[in-house]
Amino acid sequence: MSKSSKYVSRQSDEHGVIAWSDEENQIWHELITRQLSVIEGKACDEYMAGLQKLQLPTDRIPQLEEVSKVLRATTGWECAEVPALISFDKFFELLANKRFPVATFIRSREEFDYLQEPDVFHEIFGHCAMLTNPAFAEFTHTYGKLGLAANKQDRVYLARLYWFTIEFGLLNTDNGLRIYGGGILSSPGETTYALKSDVPQRKVFDAVDVLRTPYRIDIMQPIYFMIERIDQLFDIAHLDMMALVEQAKALGLHAPQFPPKEKQAS
Repeated sequence: MSKSSKYVSRQSDEHGVIAWSDEENQIWHELITRQLSVIEGKACDEYMAGLQKLQLPTDRIPQLEEVSKVLRATTGWECAEVPALISFDKFFELLANKRFPVATFIRSREEFDYLQEPDVFHEIFGHCAMLTNPAFAEFTHTYGKLGLAANKQDRVYLARLYWFTIEFGLLNTDNGLRIYGGGILSSPGETTYALKSDVPQRKVFDAVDVLRTPYRIDIMQPIYFMIERIDQLFDIAHLDMMALVEQAKALGLHAPQFPPKEKQAS
């Protein structure tokens, strides 16, 4: 949902099928085979169970209906084909209706290792496995309904909740830290960094703390928040989140733990 993108999503035909090119399928193959080896022992059990249910192909980009069929059977969700850029209104509307937006383009080789906007690999490999989990699915649904009803200012606070859970959430298990956030799970560098690096802070999840924490989308994260169990997302979904947003506003934002983004010369 950035302001501009060089990518254009592919459109499906009347049967809902997208004709991906051989090169696009090859990029998917290289991305997924690399990341499957990286996440071993790092992704949470719930993610790995979801991946097993999805049975994503490694030789081609899956059609959205293949993924939706599994999501409908497990949690009632489905994928929604969207352009490279959608409005916040559309984003929240889709989530509020249990439809997960998937931009139907895949990154170029020039941006193979890092892409700022979410592509089909990030959305399907990063997020859809967790959407087979009831707690994660309910949390995402509740988030969509909150965002749809919120004003512009409150959506900025809610964006931090999404960022530090759905995108960059960690799980503190009996076997050590594991990942459930799709922004980490679709990035080879951040998958290792989030668990192994001494640089970032790893904080116990507190909703008001999360709502007060600034972030940047184009760097390795300096702060991650940990929950103790995936079912904790059920509990978070049932908090009076908008009251907590008001608390966060009253307390003010934490100081950013990162340098300001340099402005590009025009």
